[in-house]
Amino acid sequence: MPPTLTDAWHATVARDPAATAVIDGATAHVWSRRDMATAAEAWAEKHGGAARWSGRRVLMAEPNGPRWFEVFLGLLQAGAVVVPADATEPASALHAIAAELKAAAIWHDGSLAPTTFSGQRRTRRTDLCLVKLTSGSTGRPRARCFTHAQMLADGAQVCGSMGIQPADITLAIIPLGHSYGLGNLVMPLLAQGTSVLCSASPLPQVVAAECARWRPTVFPAVPTLLRALVRAEVDPAALASLRLVISAGAALEPDLATAFTSRFGRRVHSFYGSSETGGITFDRTGEAALTGRSVGTPLDGVALSFRAGARFTVASAAVMAPGCFSPPDRAMLTAEGELVLLGRVGRTLKVAGRRLDPVEVERALCALAGVRGASVLAHPDRPDALAAVVATELNPTHLRAALSPTMAAWKIPKRIVVVAELPTTSRGKLDSAAIRRLVCGR
Repeated sequence: MPPTLTDAWHATVARDPAATAVIDGATAHVWSRRDMATAAEAWAEKHGGAARWSGRRVLMAEPNGPRWFEVFLGLLQAGAVVVPADATEPASALHAIAAELKAAAIWHDGSLAPTTFSGQRRTRRTDLCLVKLTSGSTGRPRARCFTHAQMLADGAQVCGSMGIQPADITLAIIPLGHSYGLGNLVMPLLAQGTSVLCSASPLPQVVAAECARWRPTVFPAVPTLLRALVRAEVDPAALASLRLVISAGAALEPDLATAFTSRFGRRVHSFYGSSETGGITFDRTGEAALTGRSVGTPLDGVALSFRAGARFTVASAAVMAPGCFSPPDRAMLTAEGELVLLGRVGRTLKVAGRRLDPVEVERALCALAGVRGASVLAHPDRPDALAAVVATELNPTHLRAALSPTMAAWKIPKRIVVVAELPTTSRGKLDSAAIRRLVCGR
């Protein structure tokens, strides 16, 4: 039988029980591998163990920190199928998600509450360990089931391609339970002992102070975090320990990659993946991020195949069953083997009888000096027009005038909402619902 996540973790603990596993930035407490293993085993025993939870789904809403690992490892120890959820969701939303998934219990606010949903069943598949929740474009959670082998494969592909070693310290600000956090923070700890620094806050001054004290070496980030650091009055020397800065979750604008490199002397490496596949591509040199030409080359062990309409399929040991998946993106592979994203599938808009991919307008807007990001969608009141939300200090009249020399009039958004930053979800992705509300004025 292939090793489970618990098997991998126990082997990691056995190799060096005293080695650091998790650092709590809020309290400065350091948890060794032995400490964390003991805490997880005690948690599982306290809450009923395998006799109660084996094969059952348990929704886990816990913010980043040592207790996240304690509960996660405790649930795995009890044989549960863990469903990590956003800890900022209100209790009513968590209850609704648990009901849809027929979860046997909800971990929230420091307690494990059994549910009474009808239709609960205990899976007999001992290889299943985790359910990822992905919202897609609608915001409604969708369940994606993964095995121990698939999760371990994602971690191995990420670590091998990015050069993440057991001696590294990863900086955890992105949610641990998101696919990005699981592959880049949690799996490296469980499988090879890469320790995790759980930041007390995403505020730049706090991050800088923690970096200066604990000397993390790998920083899985999202563009909003990088932009905040660039703008903040923090000493660049505080981040000197970082040897690998990664950006995923949303498009990394070349201006931001350049500004971060100029300010901190570290290139930003674009990383692209999905909940269904784990990691897909990685900009190994950081050069592609500086020009925005691509999102890098496939991770070690990942194969891409293309078909009509610029659709592509991802195959690897980390992809959920049946082992291949087509992301909702269109793309092309360059002669150098780099993946260039061409926009989301199904985003084509019809404007006065003419079809348009909004990515064309978004790219034109983002090419303007002073524009940090843009999202284009159908006008809420006019079927013959477009609308846009643009992150800039420029006014809508200026933006439309700047587009007019190179873009047909019907492609230029009639309604433009200017914001300081495009709204994003807690996972760093563009918040489509918030974008629509801004355009509609609600």
